[in-house]
Amino acid sequence: MNREDFNEGLLGFLDASPTPFHATRNMAMMFENAGFVKLNEVENWELEAGKKYYVTRNDSSVIAFTYPKNDLKYLMIGTHTDSPNLKLKPNAVIKEHGVVKFGVEPYGGLLLNPWFDRDLSLAGRVSYLDAENRVQNALIDVQKPLAIVPSLAIHLDDKANKDRTINKQTDMCPILSTNEDFELDDFLRWQLDKVGVRDVKEIYANELSFYDTQKAAFVGLRDDFIASARLDNLLSCYTAMLSICSVSEEKPMLFIASDHEEVGSDSTSGAGGSFLESTLKRIFPNFEEYIQMVRSSLMISADNAHAIHPNYPAKHDANHAPYINKGVVIKVNANQRYASNSQTIAKFMQNAKNLELPLQEFVTRSDMGCGSTIGPITATRIGVDTIDVGLPTYAMHSIRELAGSDDAHMLYKILTGFQL
Repeated sequence: MNREDFNEGLLGFLDASPTPFHATRNMAMMFENAGFVKLNEVENWELEAGKKYYVTRNDSSVIAFTYPKNDLKYLMIGTHTDSPNLKLKPNAVIKEHGVVKFGVEPYGGLLLNPWFDRDLSLAGRVSYLDAENRVQNALIDVQKPLAIVPSLAIHLDDKANKDRTINKQTDMCPILSTNEDFELDDFLRWQLDKVGVRDVKEIYANELSFYDTQKAAFVGLRDDFIASARLDNLLSCYTAMLSICSVSEEKPMLFIASDHEEVGSDSTSGAGGSFLESTLKRIFPNFEEYIQMVRSSLMISADNAHAIHPNYPAKHDANHAPYINKGVVIKVNANQRYASNSQTIAKFMQNAKNLELPLQEFVTRSDMGCGSTIGPITATRIGVDTIDVGLPTYAMHSIRELAGSDDAHMLYKILTGFQL
């Protein structure tokens, strides 16, 4: 796949995936189209050599794998589906001062300032009781601009451009109406009706998040950049998803996109949970084969990397400061915040060199912390040799992040051409 087609598909995937639930559903549809067979965790698995499979958990995490059966050396690629956002509280509706607004809780380590004055919509999962007293789940996406978090005018805050602080409880509530007759359950019933769900007896619960309605776009004199929400980490999800869909079913490859990385990965659908381990043990029920596979395989943990910011170069170690559009970044940390070691780095470098693709390295300044990834978590739980890599990014955890238009495609070429 050429770079132009790759990036056009990326923009569409980003726009269609406002939540981990939607991202997982979209990836599942892609796997279906590519001939992968859907598995269910609560059913018996009867795997056939030469076929491809996928399975989801919690509607927000997905694993896809080829099954050549006799080859135990798997290339595994790990990503995550979640991104920092404003999440709706259970009793969210607040009616005061002439408006209706929503109480929200920040999810993950998001930059708060960019959320002001943006056209926000709402998407996620709704759980309800149907007419036959069965609990059901459905995904909704309002799509239209629904709410906004208005800034306080500078006339009322003369320190706004100097030392402004943001109170997460009181300052971040999106407003949506001046009509105080608004009821959330009625609104959710309307949204469920729009997706064909009409037998709603009672709304039970929801997991809904706000997102920016501005579409993903190319930016720059020569379309140098891709600007979008959720590049961290849907950029890697898309790249890895296309990679496993592009290789032969005879090549042993596994892709996992886990939820809840931004809040520590400790959940049933997070990298700290059992999803990957239990799936691998069902693929390789013989314990000896399972251990041989784990110790013969390589996990590539693919997340975003901090590109050197041209306006804040002092925030980077000058010898380990990646550039946008200069290639995939190998991430290293002496304190095991990243799982890369000399052996896994060497394997990755050898493959990139054979494919004539450039690489960069990132090490954070010794007087600063760095972000975490699923890499060390997966390496610890599974025991698989792991490397952390990333795609250079500005404004990580902002409502609108910026990456290069070349780098993801270079990672795609490495993953599809990788040889263990």
